[in-house]
Amino acid sequence: MAAPDLDLWLPNPQVRIHHRRVALADPRRLWEAAGEVRIRDAPRLGRIVRWRIPGTSADEPFRELFQRYPFTVLTEGEHFLVSGLCGRIWTVHRDYPRIAGPEEFLGWAQPGTVRVLFAHWVEPAAGESAAALVSEARVQPVDRRARLRMRALWTLVARFERLIGGEALQVAVRRAAGA
Repeated sequence: MAAPDLDLWLPNPQVRIHHRRVALADPRRLWEAAGEVRIRDAPRLGRIVRWRIPGTSADEPFRELFQRYPFTVLTEGEHFLVSGLCGRIWTVHRDYPRIAGPEEFLGWAQPGTVRVLFAHWVEPAAGESAAALVSEARVQPVDRRARLRMRALWTLVARFERLIGGEALQVAVRRAAGA
């Protein structure tokens, strides 16, 4: 059970967000629990997701969200999922073009936009009956203009990210440990 190689997709991100939570559960059960976490189960994060992606149901599992537009699945395996989206993430207009697949994501170069990667996986943790659920997001601007806009956005968002970023992971860990 290895972590996906995110550098294949976005090797030099301007922003990198990493969360890791350990559960006293086996990897299979932890991954199953993560797949069952719904938007409504993480209220703060869920509000942001539903605002940024109109039409998202509070009952939708996060895993399904990362497998449909505006995301595209880049790679997945038994205990991991890597998705991406491209566009102008700082606009109110939710400017997310439809990406056909991994090749289009890798080659994305539309001026004034970013490529965003979302990865979730399970890895071994200390102890025989423990596993860790990991989530990482990366943002890579395609040009100078996008880099400046991303810097301005991140200045506003960074201080709140820790409050909401691991919310869904905590739910999954609690459920997996309680099973």
